Amino acid sequence: MLDLQRLRALHAVSVHGTVGAAAGALGYTPSAVSQQIAKLERETRTVLLEREGRGVRLTAEARQLAETARELLAIVERAETELEERRGRPAGRLTIAAFASAARGLLPGVLARLAREHPALDARLTEVDPHLSVGLVAQGAVDLVVAHDWDIAPLPAPAGVEQAVIGDDPSDLVVPEGHPFAGRAAVRREELGGERWICQPPGRVCHDWLVRTLRAAGHEPDIVHQADENPTLVALVAAGLGVALIPRLGRGPLPPGVVEVPLDPMPVRRLYALWRTGAAGRPAIAETVRVLRAHWPEAAARTRG
Repeated sequence: MLDLQRLRALHAVSVHGTVGAAAGALGYTPSAVSQQIAKLERETRTVLLEREGRGVRLTAEARQLAETARELLAIVERAETELEERRGRPAGRLTIAAFASAARGLLPGVLARLAREHPALDARLTEVDPHLSVGLVAQGAVDLVVAHDWDIAPLPAPAGVEQAVIGDDPSDLVVPEGHPFAGRAAVRREELGGERWICQPPGRVCHDWLVRTLRAAGHEPDIVHQADENPTLVALVAAGLGVALIPRLGRGPLPPGVVEVPLDPMPVRRLYALWRTGAAGRPAIAETVRVLRAHWPEAAARTRG
């Protein structure tokens, strides 16, 4: 009899690509995941992972077994959902993936409220980029996702995934004090040519939005510095190294020497909760979505620091 937790570990490695990423999603240590895979190899008398550079890759047998694991985990999820529906209250483990500023500016209050009001619910958070998180929920690697999109880059919801709007998060142009834009009531997008930009790396939603928006306004962006975290972007702006577009959620107060300036029209990203259709009847999903939407006005009220 194959152990379900070991199959879950293999499935997580197949979805996330590395033992370390799988461990983060499952809430285990990399060593614990490796041990689960090693035990599964002994049980099946099959090599499942092979060394590839500094990482690992799944063998053909492992990929086949991971697909079987996905099907089994889906069956288990349906059974758990049916039991939770009969109880009529949120319970069990709920894995949530959220992008960085939502994990910082929205989820702490939501998770605290869920823990306070539903002690039988074990909600667990993982920080994941929006481009990746939608695929994770579709594949069954997480139960619920908080993601976002922009007006020119809609968030695709694959078949079998449902979504609900949480709220809208405005973004501001952030410039060094003394910049010609500082003190302006608003700046039009057509005026942004010639600026030195600080933004997230390619492949991130915010980076793609900036490039597409500036090109649509007739400007080729000069991106001079790249960093993952918004606080790092703000620190680079404070050093006088360029300008940045920073969403308000999770941003916090700006440091001395940095000024926010509204853009006209103002860029807005929309936040969504996404979950699998098969889990839509689960009280934990419905309650978490409700709390996310109910908590949004409070989180948004703090965005101006």
